[in-house]
Amino acid sequence: MTPSLTFLGAAGTVTGSKFLLDTGEARVLLECGLFQGLKALRLQNWAPPPFEPARLAAVLLSHAHIDHSGYLPRLARIGFTGPIYCTSGTADLLRIMLPDAAHLQEEEADYANRHSTSKHQPALPLFGVDDAVKALGLVKPVKVNTSVAVGRGLSARFIRSGPILGAAIMEVRLGELRLVHSGDLGLYDVPIMPDPEPVAEADILLVESTYGNRLHPREDPAAMLVTAVRRAVEQKGWLLIPAFAVGRSQEILYTLRELEKAERIPSLAVYLDSPMAIEATAIYSQHPEEKDPGTGPFLPRRFHLARSVQDSKALNEVDGPLIVISGSGMATGGRVLHHLRHRLPDPRTTVLFVGYQAAGTRGRLLKDGAKEVRIFGEEIPVRARVTVSDAYSAHADQGEILRWLRGFRRAPRMTYIVHGEADAALALRDKISEDLGWPARVAEAGATVPLQ
Repeated sequence: MTPSLTFLGAAGTVTGSKFLLDTGEARVLLECGLFQGLKALRLQNWAPPPFEPARLAAVLLSHAHIDHSGYLPRLARIGFTGPIYCTSGTADLLRIMLPDAAHLQEEEADYANRHSTSKHQPALPLFGVDDAVKALGLVKPVKVNTSVAVGRGLSARFIRSGPILGAAIMEVRLGELRLVHSGDLGLYDVPIMPDPEPVAEADILLVESTYGNRLHPREDPAAMLVTAVRRAVEQKGWLLIPAFAVGRSQEILYTLRELEKAERIPSLAVYLDSPMAIEATAIYSQHPEEKDPGTGPFLPRRFHLARSVQDSKALNEVDGPLIVISGSGMATGGRVLHHLRHRLPDPRTTVLFVGYQAAGTRGRLLKDGAKEVRIFGEEIPVRARVTVSDAYSAHADQGEILRWLRGFRRAPRMTYIVHGEADAALALRDKISEDLGWPARVAEAGATVPLQ
């Protein structure tokens, strides 16, 4: 049998990363992500997978973000019992992220049952905490740049890619065939995380294209954050930053501290209102090998933790100016929804989004100028100032993707463009063809391609 690869997610979209490698003797799943955003995508999480979970030899994870790892509890629930290979940093983050994702699933089902908002009676979670615990029991950490056998005739190696702690490029070898998956590529020359490491060769290459059709602004990356802080001071209001708990929250905390030291902003009270972000910050401090040398403390001078639900609710009584960093980064769930519900109608509020906003999310609606958004069944008017900065994106832009690609000594036989919306994927395909002269195709959802 000719080895093949099937694109089961992150093809034509930025979520639900899943790529099934079938050699005829072993089946390995590269990534195991949850679909997020548009309802049509989220419904795919409930569909039976087009493979038998019990027959998978292994799962390989590039990093811990839920769009790459969040389907693991569901996979364990429906029969997968094999090993899950990833870096040690990713393994540590999964221990907080998968149970949190499970709690959210259970809470959403409970809310739907109490308020009769689902057509299913009773509404059930996609997976539960017990499933997350089961999946975590299968995780096998692997040292970076160390080869590990992952199936009959298959080996894999993890190479640092930079966007968050533990993130890796994955190289899978089948005999002489090299399949390389970029995972999420980080930015070059940013604080905290190292640059993406170069890869010398690939026969088949999968490359992400989240920002494949744009360049990040090259001006001062902190300028918008400085402006937002100063507006909060002038308005005596809140600066609310919806931020991903892993990676983005730590970078924002670090940047606030650096801006205070440079006296570009006053020292305001800063609240980290995310149990996962609090735990993730502690994990980052435990992995100095993953950070740029000389990275200083994360914490601003007037730093506070909102650990409990009561701590989070108490913030409603705190007047500005202050800064609240809360999850989730696309405003799809979590504590930030309660804050948005209270603060969006207030024109003194500044909301600063600091990452990619996928189609179908509240973050995307607010970014695109929505005058009201639905939160907890209510239509909430938007009178706050909403701003967006791409300077803090964890994803490489088009130029940085090409910079990484130029590190290959030869052109891959084929480069498949994944993990991007249609415009971004097409633009990157064309740029690779024009600038590098490589054969490149945009991966199609559900398509199976031969690897020899």
